[in-house]
Amino acid sequence: MSGIGITLRLLHDGERDLEQDLLAAAARHRTDHEFRHVAVDVARWSREHATRLADTGRDHGLDLSGPRDHPSPGALAALREKASEALGRRPGTGLLLLHDLRDLHLAAARNSLHWEMLAQAAQATRDERLLTLTGDCHPQTLRQLRWTNSMVKILAAQLLTSV
Repeated sequence: MSGIGITLRLLHDGERDLEQDLLAAAARHRTDHEFRHVAVDVARWSREHATRLADTGRDHGLDLSGPRDHPSPGALAALREKASEALGRRPGTGLLLLHDLRDLHLAAARNSLHWEMLAQAAQATRDERLLTLTGDCHPQTLRQLRWTNSMVKILAAQLLTSV
């Protein structure tokens, strides 16, 4: 497999993982309505990225599975929802939110680096389809990064000094 193929696969897996992580964090923090809604919205970008990466992968001889189906709510999801409602905005919940934001930020940063590597390879090989893909998707990943970073800036001081 070529370096471009490896990067496509890593990025596809990373986008799928980030989507699931965003949705799981949104479920855990469902009482924080702003966080929940934005997390679900930006998770949609990762889902779209994974779909487009799978389409592009076929051009490079890769069989990347499509985006993951949204998990059906089971007993664990119901338990998370009830725990989230019971905890509300207690300090422990805030620390969990900071922990989730850190993990989401690092996952988005990893994806951003893969998008950048893919864009450089696309320029070197003059692959217009890859250039278009990276030009469309990477800015959304950068927005995911800015959102997680902004949330940490907003929440960290208050939450870390109140515990």
